[in-house]
Amino acid sequence: MTGPTPAAEPPRPAPPTATEQPQPDPPSSAAPTSLSLTPRRLWTRSRGIVLALVVLLAAAVVIAAVRSGAQHGRLDPRSADSHGSRAVAELLADRGVSTRVVTSTEEARSAAGPDTTLLVANPDVLTDRQRSGLHASTEDSGGRTVLVAPGTPSIGTLAPGVTADATTSTDSTLPAGCPLPEARRAGTADMGGIRYDTLAPDAEACYLSDGLPSLLHLPAPRGKGDTVVLGAPDILYNDRLDEHGNASLALQLLGSRPHLVWYLPSLSDDAAATDSERRGFFDLIPSGWLWGTLQLFIAAALAALWRARRFGPLVAERLPVAIRASEAVEGRARLYRKANARDRAAAALRTAARDRVAPLVGVSPAQAHAPETLIPALATRLRTPGQDPHSLLFGPPPGNDAALIALADQLDALESEVRHS
Repeated sequence: MTGPTPAAEPPRPAPPTATEQPQPDPPSSAAPTSLSLTPRRLWTRSRGIVLALVVLLAAAVVIAAVRSGAQHGRLDPRSADSHGSRAVAELLADRGVSTRVVTSTEEARSAAGPDTTLLVANPDVLTDRQRSGLHASTEDSGGRTVLVAPGTPSIGTLAPGVTADATTSTDSTLPAGCPLPEARRAGTADMGGIRYDTLAPDAEACYLSDGLPSLLHLPAPRGKGDTVVLGAPDILYNDRLDEHGNASLALQLLGSRPHLVWYLPSLSDDAAATDSERRGFFDLIPSGWLWGTLQLFIAAALAALWRARRFGPLVAERLPVAIRASEAVEGRARLYRKANARDRAAAALRTAARDRVAPLVGVSPAQAHAPETLIPALATRLRTPGQDPHSLLFGPPPGNDAALIALADQLDALESEVRHS
């Protein structure tokens, strides 16, 4: 191995072998090299991830805007949107029934009374404490309680003895099919949705689908009050009120008392805020997101298994292009020079020299890079006075290109002397 004569030429390290791995020397205090992370290089590496995040954020904003626009004012008696309920409130007002909107559990509980109909718009969003308190206030109030599409989380508390079926009705328009006066007068209505089951002997089941009702009338065990369970809110929507017997059924169910209290659960409710403080982070995540995250994790694991490195014996592979060893060495040297990586170039030269010199002085390859073993064995073979093999093989990195070339020449001379001694 001989170093090039001109000082401007890059060093020429020996071709790396299977055991030749550069041993990094302590980093020098030189200026940042061309491989250092710059703002432009950092942007080039991360722009794909940033673009993906921007696309996901934009899609989330669009979906939220579309969904919020479609659900704006849902079941709100003040809203004239298609899914609002202002038409029902106006028709009830013409019949002398006042409608008052409340957004807290305390207001709903205090409004319960024998001359009041309490409508709970979305019972499933209430906490367990809210449902228990609401049921305790309405059970003996003597008024009517209308539950709109309660599911499994709320039906057992607000209507004891009633269970919600896991499958919803496939039919949206159903006949009354029961002796309940309000349903019999209204006839066919849009009462598909959640179906219920109960063993209460005095319960009236209407609008059956596959044997299960989507409307239940439950008289109170004490007093004159009752509870009406609706499996779907369609009869209360503005755009569905004029279809079939929806208007008749809605007006009869909500107009049996002179006052209607319309309870729209809100996040600003103090009772809900108190309960939410006791919940953990994962309790606030919808179950669908948890299942989606699990599916993504399984997909990522399968993709990693598919793309993972296969362990096994090495297989010879035909290279598409044959590259001469001298060209590979020269290319590697030019890369070192372009990166101003004299420390790594010197480490590669010294590592290769130690690997070749160690067998010549009787040192095993495992001890070739241990100075306490290699240097004493090497000193017995050197005849040049004043030569320091430790500084040559384990010294600090050179400070400039001329020192690097001199190091290459000295290593070449050391190897030649040991080989011919």
